[in-house]
Amino acid sequence: MKLGLILLVLGYMLSQFYRAFLAVLAGMLQSDIGVTTDDLAFASGLWFLVFAAMQLPVGVALDRYGPRRTAALMLGLGGTGGAVLMGFAGSALHVHLAMALLGIGCAPVLMASYFIFARLYPPAVFATLAGAVLGFGSLGNILGALPLAWAAEAMGWRAAVLAVGGLTALISALIWWRVPDVPRAEQGEAGQGRLRDLLRIPALWLMIPLLAVNYAPAAGIRGLWAGPFYSDLNDASATLVGQVTLMMAVAMILGNFAYGPLDRVFGTRKWVVLTGNLAGVACLAVLWAVPMAGVWQAAFLFAGVGFFGASFPMMMAHGRSFIPAHLTGRGITFLNLCSIGGVGVMQTLSGRVHASAPDMPPEAAYQALFAFFGLALLVGCLFYAFARDRTD
Repeated sequence: MKLGLILLVLGYMLSQFYRAFLAVLAGMLQSDIGVTTDDLAFASGLWFLVFAAMQLPVGVALDRYGPRRTAALMLGLGGTGGAVLMGFAGSALHVHLAMALLGIGCAPVLMASYFIFARLYPPAVFATLAGAVLGFGSLGNILGALPLAWAAEAMGWRAAVLAVGGLTALISALIWWRVPDVPRAEQGEAGQGRLRDLLRIPALWLMIPLLAVNYAPAAGIRGLWAGPFYSDLNDASATLVGQVTLMMAVAMILGNFAYGPLDRVFGTRKWVVLTGNLAGVACLAVLWAVPMAGVWQAAFLFAGVGFFGASFPMMMAHGRSFIPAHLTGRGITFLNLCSIGGVGVMQTLSGRVHASAPDMPPEAAYQALFAFFGLALLVGCLFYAFARDRTD
């Protein structure tokens, strides 16, 4: 099981890489194949929307077929296929289709490990284990920052992406070989096991608004907007963008590890999540107020958005505590759908928000973006403030 979990973490590293690599490749894609920032925003949002749409089928597959077959087949076919298509892309349409395939391929890998934790490990350590997977898996976020910038400049962006596609095929084959299947849970009551049974759990409803927006600012900035922000306002090179996105990626990793054990330290999940997300709102408010404060001042604020926005594993633990065992697969993937689907919607809308100030100074477009992300996060916090707390 330990080796199998390591392989799933490696698969999740690829998921983190693919959701974030457009920020570094943005300038090269614009100059090589003529895509625009709106095209890239749509492509990035499409990854998250397709990823989210796959969560319900992934949940059914985890409950019925187990994590091994679900993760290996989807990552092998969708992930490898999407990387190859991206490597040979010649237009915005190719980029869009590649990101959609990558969204399909990456959809099951994190939930496969969470499924194993929920079924085989004590509930009290779910948040810590979930945070550890996110933390180690987020090394893919680092690989998609400065190392990708170096590789793209040394060997060309196409060769760099195709090399990662080969790695994706290898890891998916190893997952098929080494990840064990988990025994199925007995069904609780006749007729249960459907999505509507999850929707009948009232405790989840006040969590969903924050789940839908919690990850969106960090994913949006790290995965796309950091590159154009530094290029437009600071005339930055790919190397500088790589350094800034690397700094944000490290902050996101540290945040995942920091959140993990805090429910056992403070005896609450709700207030840990709420406090952290309000701190993220504060970082976005400062970015909105002073977008031209300086290269590294903005970088530290981006890092703050990433660090405080890493509460997803704690929110998953909070939501999972209300879900019965036989709905584990469907339950955790439904919560993930709410999170990733929200990112996809907001990432797609972010392109329109950025384009809404064409006749204004360049920084005005980014102020609109930061206000958009910050206000959405604040509204999510207001709903979550009334959610029911629970620890295991």
